[in-house]
Amino acid sequence: MANPTGEQFELVRGNARAVVTEIGAGLRSLTIGGKPLVETFAEDEKPPKGAGQILVPWPNRTAGARWTFDGQEQELEVTEPARGNAIHGLARRKEWELVEHAESSITFGCDIGADKGWPVPLRTGVVYDLAPRGLTVTHTISNEGDKAIGVGVGTHPYFRIGDVPTDELTLTLPASRVWPFDDERQLPFADEQDVDGTEYDLRGGRIVGGLDLDTAFTGLEAGDDGRHHVWLSHHDTHLDIWSDPDFRWAQVFTPSDFPGRGRAIAIEPMTCPADALNSGIDLIALEPRESWSGSWGVRVEGSLA
Repeated sequence: MANPTGEQFELVRGNARAVVTEIGAGLRSLTIGGKPLVETFAEDEKPPKGAGQILVPWPNRTAGARWTFDGQEQELEVTEPARGNAIHGLARRKEWELVEHAESSITFGCDIGADKGWPVPLRTGVVYDLAPRGLTVTHTISNEGDKAIGVGVGTHPYFRIGDVPTDELTLTLPASRVWPFDDERQLPFADEQDVDGTEYDLRGGRIVGGLDLDTAFTGLEAGDDGRHHVWLSHHDTHLDIWSDPDFRWAQVFTPSDFPGRGRAIAIEPMTCPADALNSGIDLIALEPRESWSGSWGVRVEGSLA
């Protein structure tokens, strides 16, 4: 049987190591000093629960796998049969083209076009750049067609701090608003709401063990560097999950059944929320031959001992 994630590419810098996959150009592992910082899976397995995948040209779900472009209804492939939705874009199961591979960085490209329900061809790319204490991921999208279109980008890493149980980690998310989801369809059903006085106020930090989330947050507070920062901590070890301003949303997902791990936590930088192809909220507008680029990453602060 063919490897479901294709060829595996290793990045090394000092005591930092990452593995990126050919199919989906996903992040399969990231370790520093031998300590895992993301949930991983075997190279002969499919990414469980979207682990490490790139979500383009839309993240999360498109309701009923249908949307309208230029006055015409588009019908996407239903990739979430249980709910009848199209989920997480068109590129995560594609074989990406290797553009460049150095010791500590790698560049992939992927063409999106002539896909069911997607009328405008795109060229998308990703660069993984490993540092001694973290990783920077840069996404690009170019409109290769003759009509303007709105697009979105997201990513799906599950973070950890070595072997510390996920429920013992502290999540700090400086977000002022949350978008309630319908539990059955996992789609927005109401307007954005302030987090003040709710269980979704994570600005002061909350133990992950008290959370049950598959939730989209926005109103992200920018740091002094202009970027958004979400923190996952244990004692004096802190993961800074940062993103550029265009990543206006952060989805947090805390499943209890990640294979081989149990409880896990995904912190997903996204440029737009679920069902943005229908709502238009925070889509990146690309004119013909226009391009976009944006980055996110993770950095360790404190000790990993």
